[in-house]
Amino acid sequence: MQELSARELQALLASPQPPLLLDVRQPWEAQLARIAAEPQRLIPMQELGRRWTELAGLAQPIVCYCHHGMRSMQVVAFLSQQGMDSVYNLAGGIDAWSCEVDPTVPRY
Repeated sequence: MQELSARELQALLASPQPPLLLDVRQPWEAQLARIAAEPQRLIPMQELGRRWTELAGLAQPIVCYCHHGMRSMQVVAFLSQQGMDSVYNLAGGIDAWSCEVDPTVPRY
């Protein structure tokens, strides 16, 4: 399992070619709090089985995140099984992002 800390993700997002942020939470969660960075896509975990091909062929790495990092860890495992190599989990999820990087992101 490939994981990134919130600080590591912050550095990647500042790079010339940032990763795609894949939010695997529910839409209501995404409305409460989100990482303010682009590119970003919302695909709730339960929809991934039928929608993962939307991510196939992307040249950039993908960083998956959820609330605390457990759902996104499962998504990374699934995408890796589908043959995707550059897929990472945000350790601690958006909660870690809020605590370590951006305290303006609401905690819930």
